[in-house]
Amino acid sequence: MGNSDLIDLTLQEHHRTKAAILVSDDGNEKRAVWLPLSQIEVADVAGTGGAKGLVLVTLPIWLATDKGLV
Repeated sequence: MGNSDLIDLTLQEHHRTKAAILVSDDGNEKRAVWLPLSQIEVADVAGTGGAKGLVLVTLPIWLATDKGLV
């Protein structure tokens, strides 16, 4: 997978397990989706003014599309 196959998204984290993370693009947990940690990279967003739970997720474009995040 080349770099052009990846996308970075700033998302709201709602829950995390050892295998997956529950995130949404609008902070609404009812519309949140699970992403497998084995297929993504997650980093806390620095400098968000104390906004709790914002994460930068790097994931394949196909997965972001499949989950309705793009």
